Amino acid sequence: MASWRELAPGNYLLATPGALLNTGLIVGSERALVIDTGCGPRQGAQILQAVREVTPLPLVVVNTHAHYDHFFGNAVFAADGATEFWAHQNAAKTMAEKGEAQRRQLNADFEPEMASAEGENTELVLPNALVKDQPVLVDLGGLSVTLFYLGRGHTDGDLLVGSPSVVFAGDLVEEGAHPSFEDSYPMDWADTLRQLSALRQRYEFLAPGHGRPVNDEFVKTMATTMSTAVRMAQEAMRETPNDATKSIPILPYGPEQSRWFIARLKQVS
Repeated sequence: MASWRELAPGNYLLATPGALLNTGLIVGSERALVIDTGCGPRQGAQILQAVREVTPLPLVVVNTHAHYDHFFGNAVFAADGATEFWAHQNAAKTMAEKGEAQRRQLNADFEPEMASAEGENTELVLPNALVKDQPVLVDLGGLSVTLFYLGRGHTDGDLLVGSPSVVFAGDLVEEGAHPSFEDSYPMDWADTLRQLSALRQRYEFLAPGHGRPVNDEFVKTMATTMSTAVRMAQEAMRETPNDATKSIPILPYGPEQSRWFIARLKQVS
């Protein structure tokens, strides 16, 4: 089990095995906030154990978006007493509609109980506190955390969490691997990243959903790369409308993610 990295006083980041999910923890004087709970009861229990090594305070949970590795551990936290689960309204809708189907995406070697929906803490605990277009302040006691939405990107419900020093970006920002485009909005994503970059004066650290903490230059480069990829793919679709995959070798992503990139660009443009 990896140890917490303290990014700023009371702001922690933990990478757990498997998908190397980054879980955030922000500790106030009365409550603590946990950002993303893992892909099932096994990973969720690891995260909860690590949280309890830092704080005994009551917990509030935030799910940054509707992918299983970020919310399938919610039941573990509900069993520990958490009653407040936050997400963007679009993410909550997707979790309710498609959450059960995501069990098929699980690695059954890592989370056999969750994959089969059998055993303790395998039920889906859905968000019950929703963020819409306006920011929401969550009081942790002596510390307010801002939950906010900048627009579509990795999904249509990417929620960001801002403390006075750190912004936890979920998979809107990902370090160490190509972005995942399966549920993305490529034409919007770069603009959303630019909005995030414009907040650089407010936050000292930026924690992605996977990988190491990054800086503003990383976010700007990610946005520029994505804008370039959109232009390249659109040009390829105009030149060869029946076979846009010919642009895959020149796109700045791996072959699999380039295929998803093109597919999503067609679907949501």
